[in-house]
Amino acid sequence: MFPLLLLLLPAAHGIAQLQYRPVLTQDTRLEGQITASTFVLDQPRCVFQDYGNADIWLVVALDQAVSTFNTSAGPGTSETAFQSFPDPVRAYMTLNATLSNYPCPKPDGDITVLRVGSETSCAQDVSRPTCNGPLPGPGPYRVKFLALEGSVPVAETAWSAEIMLRTAKSSSSVSTTGSRHSAGMIAITTTLSILFAILLAALVAMLVFWSSDSCGDSSTFSKPESVTVRRYNTHHVYDQPAARL
Repeated sequence: MFPLLLLLLPAAHGIAQLQYRPVLTQDTRLEGQITASTFVLDQPRCVFQDYGNADIWLVVALDQAVSTFNTSAGPGTSETAFQSFPDPVRAYMTLNATLSNYPCPKPDGDITVLRVGSETSCAQDVSRPTCNGPLPGPGPYRVKFLALEGSVPVAETAWSAEIMLRTAKSSSSVSTTGSRHSAGMIAITTTLSILFAILLAALVAMLVFWSSDSCGDSSTFSKPESVTVRRYNTHHVYDQPAARL
């Protein structure tokens, strides 16, 4: 009975509520802070300093599942396995770390972030229920950090604000109204393009015609007739009889 009371004692005191809310990173050195299947959080530096023996987990949940998340479910169980997210599991636990992974204070120049959804190799591997696999839809999602000592939750942060992932837009959903290029401008541009094409075709046709006409003239060129020059004596040049004495 006494060991059971020891196990229940932390639960009786409740989980410490830490004054920290996970946020998307604002580090401009990173690209793709939000993609179609991932997002990037700042690491919880200087947050769990009083829990050096705890394992620190990230809980990822659908927005509507935040109020019903079972904090005592524990990581890697049927209630928190990534491979069953988002149906029937509505929240999963991933990115296990210890206090040594989040040193305080943060070293200057370090990029201290966590990319949620970056592991593709274990997404279908049921032997890795805490996989940090790609997120299956646009969301919205909310996250929090949860510290466990053994299997007992001892501290947690607040839930983050809603996080929406990027989605691709179909071409039919793109409206020209109010855009930089209005429908009238597009029509004018199209008309000018057609006129330019017609003028270009006319120019090419003229060049072809002139080229063929020049070839026709050269084909009728005939060799000039040969010139015959008659030999004659000038009128004052003639044979004279021998001079008479």
